[in-house]
Amino acid sequence: MKTSPTIRAADALARRLYAAGCRHAFGMPGGEVLTLIDALEEAGIHFVLAKHENAAAFMAEGVYHRTGAPGILVATVGPGALNGVNAVANAHQDRVPMIVLAGAVDADEAQSYTHQVLDQQAVFRPITKATFSLVPGAAHIIADKAVAIATEGRAGPVHIDVPISVADAQIAAETPPSRIPAAPTAPTGADLETARAWLGDARRPVMILGLDAMNEDAGAAVQHFAETYGVPVITTYKAKGLLPEDHPLSLGGAGLSPLADTHLLPFVQSADLILCVGYDPIEMRVGWRDVWQPAQQRVIDITAEPNHHYMHQAGINIIADCAASLAAISEGVDAQKTWTDGQIDATRTALAAAFPMDEEWGAAAIIDTCRKVLPRDALATVDSGAHRILLSQMWSCYEPRALTQSTALCTMGCAVPLAMGAKLASPERTVVGFCGDAGFLMVAGELTTAAELGIGPIIVVFVDASLSLIELKQRSRQMKNRGVDFARHDVAGMGIAMGGAGHTVTSRRELHEALQAARVAKHFTVIAAIIDRGAYDGLI
Repeated sequence: MKTSPTIRAADALARRLYAAGCRHAFGMPGGEVLTLIDALEEAGIHFVLAKHENAAAFMAEGVYHRTGAPGILVATVGPGALNGVNAVANAHQDRVPMIVLAGAVDADEAQSYTHQVLDQQAVFRPITKATFSLVPGAAHIIADKAVAIATEGRAGPVHIDVPISVADAQIAAETPPSRIPAAPTAPTGADLETARAWLGDARRPVMILGLDAMNEDAGAAVQHFAETYGVPVITTYKAKGLLPEDHPLSLGGAGLSPLADTHLLPFVQSADLILCVGYDPIEMRVGWRDVWQPAQQRVIDITAEPNHHYMHQAGINIIADCAASLAAISEGVDAQKTWTDGQIDATRTALAAAFPMDEEWGAAAIIDTCRKVLPRDALATVDSGAHRILLSQMWSCYEPRALTQSTALCTMGCAVPLAMGAKLASPERTVVGFCGDAGFLMVAGELTTAAELGIGPIIVVFVDASLSLIELKQRSRQMKNRGVDFARHDVAGMGIAMGGAGHTVTSRRELHEALQAARVAKHFTVIAAIIDRGAYDGLI
């Protein structure tokens, strides 16, 4: 009798992830995930040993933004899985497809063995789109479900517990058919006719883009629509570059800067049609809550999921593909002259003047110098803090995903591992990560991983020995300085100690020289840019 070929259940997972385009996985092994790592490597997915699971997940996200394939985090049972919780929650809020493979004790063993045993599915359930426990007979199906759920609709992480004996269990090698992804949908019916009428009537339309539009690669459709109908475009921070920011219809990013909002919010409130295209307000501060009223303004919302956030409301709600919806709305609608009062150019000019490109030295000067020295197609990542708000307004993006950050959860310590993931996936591109010194200190040890991988991202650290954004909020509430300042450390020296180059700079000239050296270095470079405390006052 002929025997059908078999594979391990872990191999079924690994092969499905390879078929989805995954070529890297990140994490830290324990005994419970050794079979998983072996299966990933056998399938052609390189396992990268990180120093902490939280950083590993951000590296996985960095790779995703370059390849489009789901990121992979591998974590062992108990503390390993729990170490990754912050970055998994970030992936959930930032709509990042990620597969979280966690080691687990066998179910029968867990009935009488308590060491490192906890309900990992209960931990991950609120911060993922789905959570599974792998079983041998459904390994192929669970693998396919995990990829489909992570990538379809509004993307996000999916967690799979992989018990030790299940990973090694022999199952049929034959793979059942994968689910065919759903085709893009477009609006129909009365709402579509109303949307077309509103577009035809509009003389002051504006478009606000967000995460859904970015994840659906709607940039080309957005640019065509904006140019055809004379619609200026505002993006959330993570959607920057969907319309190149040197385009005359681009008003840049918005989200966290009260200074930028003094120009952008009045502009939006003066519009007679607001098109929210994939706009997910999870990135926005409270100042963007209910900034328009559907009773006074015509608002069309095009999103991947229904509006249950209540940050704003709309006169027409469309749950459909962004590009397909724009094409349907524009069908048969003639273009009109819009914004004839010159307010688009006036707002662009005011925004440019609000952030001082001519500062002799300081946080703005650092950003301006980096943008001028580094190539137009440089990929940037940024940590959370005051520097992120300023950089998100000043750093021009000319393609989608050119600036990556934690926009929804706003977690610290992400810029270095995001930059490492981006550089690993796109070694031919210049990659720069911008950190506050506190965020850098959280993950400095991960630079040893960069040295081991032989990758050369440029890490620019704003060194002011303070939690600047929190200190600024503290002062604004007339509170005493408590718990926000710390000692100045040799940040550049840490870069050298971890296997890279290090430069300390205190002027534009020194920064220019350090960036030029970093661009040709064969290893990573840490640039410590020294600024005064309070350097962000009046800038964000």
